Amino acid sequence: MTDHLRQIASDLSKDLELDHAPVQVTYLDAAPKGVPEHPGGVPSVCTFFAEGQKHAFYAALPAHEACEIGAFVLGAAPEGELGQRLMATVGMMQKEGYLRPGEEGKIPRNATAPKFVAYGPLGSLPMPPTNVLFFAKPRSAMLAMETVAGPVPMNGRPMCAVVPTLNQGANVAVSMGCIGSRVFTQMADDRMLVGVRGDHLDAFHAAVQKIAHANRLVGAEDQRRRDASAHPFVP
Repeated sequence: MTDHLRQIASDLSKDLELDHAPVQVTYLDAAPKGVPEHPGGVPSVCTFFAEGQKHAFYAALPAHEACEIGAFVLGAAPEGELGQRLMATVGMMQKEGYLRPGEEGKIPRNATAPKFVAYGPLGSLPMPPTNVLFFAKPRSAMLAMETVAGPVPMNGRPMCAVVPTLNQGANVAVSMGCIGSRVFTQMADDRMLVGVRGDHLDAFHAAVQKIAHANRLVGAEDQRRRDASAHPFVP
């Protein structure tokens, strides 16, 4: 399994021109053996996504609760102190015009929160992924979306909502990100987040290889036509 996932990671990194390996996200009922626990103290759930590009670790649900929006999306019950912070944050965002009234109720979220979540470069963990995420250029996101025969869910705020979107049935989902995710993860302005449901990864892998090859062929023909045009567009 690990070698297989590492090969997929290598292929996707090449075909999609990724700066870092895809991130494996795995939901667990118990702490995984042989995987270090994250020391905690991160300001957002999406920070775990970014750190997972570099090394493997796991975090219990409470370690995600410093980010009240992310914890809510993850499925944590909006009760007690967490619920109070969530309401305060939502209220502030609505007051400033960042959220429209009632918009928070339409944000995708898990029906049940995982007890533990493991993160790491794809193939670095001793278990299969629940989801796979990667920070991508628009061109790479284009290829990912072209693997799907139909519309692909796309969301903005909050970026972490791409995960429950996958858990609710989407094979591939894309997030343009949100201002919080761009601050917390230092995601570049020319990047977005693409997610793939774990049980769709093999099919996605094969489809990416096919669509990347097809784009190279079509792109070469389009370049030939542009070069032969009497009035090529010059930016």
